[in-house]
Amino acid sequence: MPEEGGRAVDIVCEDGVRLGGHLWSNGHRTDCGRIIINPATGVLARYYQPYARFLADHGFTVLTYDYRGIGQSRPGQLRGCGYRWADWGEQDFAAALGFLDAHTRHGPMLVVGHSIGGFLPGFARNAPLIDRMLTVGSQYAYWRDYAGHKRLRLLLKWHVVMPALTALCGYFPGKKLGWLEDLPAGVARDWSFRRARVELNHPQDTRQELLRRFAAVTAEVLAIAITDDEIGTPSAIRRALQYYENVAAIEVNLSPSDLGLDRIGHFSLFHKRHAADFWLDTLLWLRDGINPWPDKRLERKAEKVEHEIFSSRCHLRYKGLM
Repeated sequence: MPEEGGRAVDIVCEDGVRLGGHLWSNGHRTDCGRIIINPATGVLARYYQPYARFLADHGFTVLTYDYRGIGQSRPGQLRGCGYRWADWGEQDFAAALGFLDAHTRHGPMLVVGHSIGGFLPGFARNAPLIDRMLTVGSQYAYWRDYAGHKRLRLLLKWHVVMPALTALCGYFPGKKLGWLEDLPAGVARDWSFRRARVELNHPQDTRQELLRRFAAVTAEVLAIAITDDEIGTPSAIRRALQYYENVAAIEVNLSPSDLGLDRIGHFSLFHKRHAADFWLDTLLWLRDGINPWPDKRLERKAEKVEHEIFSSRCHLRYKGLM
């Protein structure tokens, strides 16, 4: 059941696709800012609604929504719908950002992005509207960045089994397997066959524009990694951050023990159990732009990732695409 207090809204994308979402406000104090919560791949917006309610109670106006093909934005027929991962950024996030900007003008524009949700904003033409982002385990699922001790298992699961089932069914039946929600075939294939340099997954004549959009983002970013997150490793997060070349980024690496736990992983920080610790700490960043974990800041550079991105840009310039 949806969390109480959210007002159902209809978000219309530039290409005509309609998304289901909820707008959250406490009805009194709404001066802290405006927040869009971007879900992880295959995770319902409903999962983030308790956090949205929490943020609204602390003075924010918050928008939660499902990407096309997921939850309230799922078409009657998922098979053959043609949706791609990039659509979630170019169309869905852009529409959500435009919707929130049109409906409220109070405070800075903020984004909370979980997993792919922290990378998608760079695809949107209107992303320069963003003032600040909080990303949690945010990356684009390049398999070599998975944690070494889990890499083979994750490689088989997401890059062998998932594309095979997708080819068989015409969409990825994740819900039946207990592997997140069902996914459009295009999204599943984009995940399964993601290359190290994300622009190389796009047609050659669109790569320059894609890089420009990421470079146009000038928001402050607090990027959180968790030490036992097998997907959102520091190298994965840095690989994604390299595209946001003009943001002021702070990287933080938290461990379960920092929150008095044995395990956190990739998903649990948005669970209600973290309302009194992690959720409260995020208010410092979202409201005041203060890193709540200064002693957990990562300073080491990911030289390999930097080299790959630099080499990619040199290649594009050589080809006359930059």
